Order: sequence, then C-alpha cells, then structure tokens
Amino acid sequence: MLGTIILFASCHPQSDLQQLPYQLEYLEAAHPLSFSPMRIPAENPLTKAGVALGRKLFFDPILSKDSSIACSSCHQPELAFTDGKAFSTGVEGRIGRRSAMSLLNVGFYAKGLFWDGRVATLEEQSLHPVRDTLEMRHSWPVLLQKLQTHAEYPGLFRRAFGIKNRREIDSILVGKALAQYERTLISANTKFDRVMREEIQFTPQEKRGWTIFFDASPAVPTSECNHCHVDPLFSTLNFENNGLVAALSLDDYQDKGRGAVTGNRNDNGLFRVPTLRNLKYTAPYMHDGRFKTLDEVLDHYASGGHPGLNVSPNVRKLRLSKQDRADLIAFLNTLNDEK
Repeated sequence: MLGTIILFASCHPQSDLQQLPYQLEYLEAAHPLSFSPMRIPAENPLTKAGVALGRKLFFDPILSKDSSIACSSCHQPELAFTDGKAFSTGVEGRIGRRSAMSLLNVGFYAKGLFWDGRVATLEEQSLHPVRDTLEMRHSWPVLLQKLQTHAEYPGLFRRAFGIKNRREIDSILVGKALAQYERTLISANTKFDRVMREEIQFTPQEKRGWTIFFDASPAVPTSECNHCHVDPLFSTLNFENNGLVAALSLDDYQDKGRGAVTGNRNDNGLFRVPTLRNLKYTAPYMHDGRFKTLDEVLDHYASGGHPGLNVSPNVRKLRLSKQDRADLIAFLNTLNDEK
C-alpha cells in the first residue's frame, strides 16, 4: 500500500454522494520475478475500491443489453479467463468472429489488445464489448442510466473515483474500473515458475520437453516454439501468420486480422501470438478455435502449415517423434496454474 487519502466533502444540493467518505487505498501492481514492470497509467492507479468495483462490473450482466451475459461469460476464471468455445456467444445467441483470449497477465501486454491489436490500453479495451453487436450489444447512454440509478453502483463509483454526483458515472470510469481489476489477473506461480525460482525441479520428461521447446541442445530436434512464445509471458505479443489458412495472395484471407486494423495488405492474416500459459484450460486453440487438442496443434506445426507471402519463417516442417511430442507436451503442462 502506497498511501491513504481521506476526503470528506461538504454537502451540496447537486452533489448527492458527498455525504459518503472518499478513501483511497492504493495497491502495488504485481511484479513477478522475471516479468517486466506492469505499466500503470498515472490517471488510473490501482486502488482497493477501484479493483473491487471493476470485479463487480466484470461479473455483472448489467453491462449487456438484455442482462444475459457478463464479461465473465466469455472470460471464465475456471477456464483461465476464456470460455471453452471456438467462437464466443453474445446476447440473443449471436456468435462472435473469434475465440475469447485469456485475460491472465493482460496487464503486461504492451503491444495492443485483442487478436488484432486494435486498441492500445485496457481502459479502452474494456469499452468495446459493451457496444459490439455480436457481444453485449448495449447502448452506452442506456447503460449509464442503469448504473446511475442503481442501488449500489453510485456509492461504489464514489468510493473508487471520488465522484460527487451519480451523473458523473460515465464510460471512462467504467473502463478504468474494469482495467484495474483485469490488471490483478496474474499467472506467475506455475510449476515452470517455481522451477525457474529453483524451488522445485522438472521431471526428466519435462526437462527434455523444455530443451526441445527452447531449442537448447543439438541433441534434440528443433521445435521453433521459443521464437514466438518467449517466457515469461510465453508470447512476444507480436502479430504473426502461422500458416493456418491457404491463401494464394494477401487478399485471400477471409479474416484479415491485423490487416483490417492497419490497412496494410502485408498485415492480412496476422494475429497476435497467444500466451501458452494454462493451455490445459484454454482449448480450443487458435483465433478461430480450429484445434481441439494440443496434438492437433502439433500436427499443424509438424506439417509446416500452409504457405503464404507473409507466413512466419519459423513455421516450417518439424521432425518430431512420438516421444518428442510427448515430452514437449509434458513441458507445456508445467505452464498450467494448479487449481
């Protein structure tokens, strides 16, 4: 805790919340060993009340048009904050375009968010699902009216942000609260992490899988995994084409991914490299959920994928034996959080 500020504001006819005390309790951002420091915007520090408000909003279906789904519907804690579907389901049974990404360690993402990197910050990212017609499909003016007239939310926003009147509740504060909560979702105590801290050791099979993953010895075959899945996040956070789709030209990708954001044809078919943490809970895999198992994922990479003008050079045919694959998966399982 960095400090405490207590303000008691005098009553004002237009300030229906000022009778409530405003007390900020700052929280330290998590900084696990080997992780780069989390970037916290100066205008949205982590506070006890802000995180609590963000958590309540995250699990509350009030954010959706018909109050049928919440953020947690597509980002379920027991599934490493994914939903176990190839394509997420929004209000009225509407089917989304991509698989829900895990939110674990999202506070450390410094190269944009979503599969296509369309937004730069968590504060902005939190606003998109509310108005997306395939997700929550809500109107911000209507939602804000619901929050402003709610029995609990005005007081919670007062405690988190010091507002004096319920009419000050706006989308910016909603985004800030959700961002604060999401920055607390950390995966940094898996078996891999404990091995790196020299608290425990890999089994011989996991150790050999580690060696294959990191191409750490000429005695094992090359896997190319570590070029895109760099620890501790197990992602470079870059955008790559991993040869999932057969495309004769850069214009043949039905889902253009990063290219739809940048307008650059060379970015068509590129998607964020996802984290490999908690793969046990995040199937199906890839942005379109096409692979149900890790064996299917390894089949794809062993085949070398589909050729394309901007396919990553690290995607090429692999020579992995049945034992190599078993050892590699054993290592990948050390990246799972235990429940």
